[in-house]
Amino acid sequence: MKFVAHIDVMPQKEILDPQGKAVQLGLHNLGVQAVSDVRIGKHITVALEAASESEANAQVEEACRKLLANLIMEDYSFRLEQV
Repeated sequence: MKFVAHIDVMPQKEILDPQGKAVQLGLHNLGVQAVSDVRIGKHITVALEAASESEANAQVEEACRKLLANLIMEDYSFRLEQV
């Protein structure tokens, strides 16, 4: 079975996000005052093959834990889509 994993990796809420703060300041400088917080992360799309959805889930979980996210500073979430 073929799957596509849509993975979002974001800085933990406790971690300062200087890139997000710079974007927030830039938005305020442009007159967009309603923005109160900006967090910048990354979105990763991975195509994979697995025998089942649970196997695909385990493979994506392992990829996130071992490579795609720095668990000390980042949180991740993902959803699988069968294609």
